[in-house]
Amino acid sequence: MGKVLMKGNEAIGEAAIRAGCLNYFAYPITPQSEVAEYLARRMPEAGGVFLQGESEVAVGYMIFGASACGARVMTTSSSPGISLMSEALSYIANAQCPAVFVNIMRGGPGLGGILPSQADYFQATKGGGHGDYRLLVMAPASIQEVVEMVMTAFPLAEKYRNPVMILGDGLIGQMMEPVEFPDQLASKPSNKDAWATNGMDHRKSDKRNLVKTLFLDPEALNNHNLLLKAKYEQMRREEVRYEAYNTDSDYRVLLVSYGTMSRVCRTVIDNLKEEGLEVAMIRPQTLFPFPEAAITEASRKAGCQVVISVEMSMGQMVEDVVSCVQGRLPVQWYGKCGGDVPTPEEIIGAIRGFLE
Repeated sequence: MGKVLMKGNEAIGEAAIRAGCLNYFAYPITPQSEVAEYLARRMPEAGGVFLQGESEVAVGYMIFGASACGARVMTTSSSPGISLMSEALSYIANAQCPAVFVNIMRGGPGLGGILPSQADYFQATKGGGHGDYRLLVMAPASIQEVVEMVMTAFPLAEKYRNPVMILGDGLIGQMMEPVEFPDQLASKPSNKDAWATNGMDHRKSDKRNLVKTLFLDPEALNNHNLLLKAKYEQMRREEVRYEAYNTDSDYRVLLVSYGTMSRVCRTVIDNLKEEGLEVAMIRPQTLFPFPEAAITEASRKAGCQVVISVEMSMGQMVEDVVSCVQGRLPVQWYGKCGGDVPTPEEIIGAIRGFLE
């Protein structure tokens, strides 16, 4: 199959099926409802199961149950819906069950608005639910990239026995671009005997494999959290992904931006280059693990005067950027969070202001 023009939300659904996911539970919420609309038709065609839950709370535990039984499973939602699933996310992470969650972000807090936003960065990367758990979080900047990240998310979730989240803003869900579905990214569930419950420890064992999140003994709970922490450290070692743009130039400004906001920043960099002002960018493709070393190294470039976090939030990612720069340079923030996407001209004006 060659390239086909698809809306982002529909491409997300098709990518899940191509990745071998035949279980999808969801509850509609703008701006991602077309995923459910698409999979309501496609999932039965592929021999899979589509079920609309009575609420996002119910959907979260449907995901937990299916994953605990060894099924590949995914849900999609948007901002407030993910908030309602956050308790289940904590349980799924504790029980070490793989699952894929897609958040097509809208504005907030509260009901907010249905236009694109990146204001769920804290929720995704710092833990929306309770306890010491982390999600592996990927941030696509195009429809092709969201397809590839969705298809990659399932084996990653199984590798770490942990939820994986795809974090995209509303533009990712609503815009249309040509995409293809790489055959090499299709895969089958791996080693589900390691986590799946079916009454026994293994298929032919007399020992039960119990999926649980309750540890009443303090030492046992502490040891379990240390085990989870070791997985998150492994993610930091093995799963950092980012794109460096124009970093081989003698740049004066380093931008850090992700998702569709980074596409605007590319235009900014290209336009300023024509005017003789060199600007570079580190684009995180994983928000956890965060590309700390890449940003630290890029900020040390001779001639770099300022680092700017450009995001569609009130300055959430900027806190991680500040940590990476470690006080060597001023770190600034520029962004909006009402649904309007900052224009190249607005960002250029902010860059010139920070250089004065």
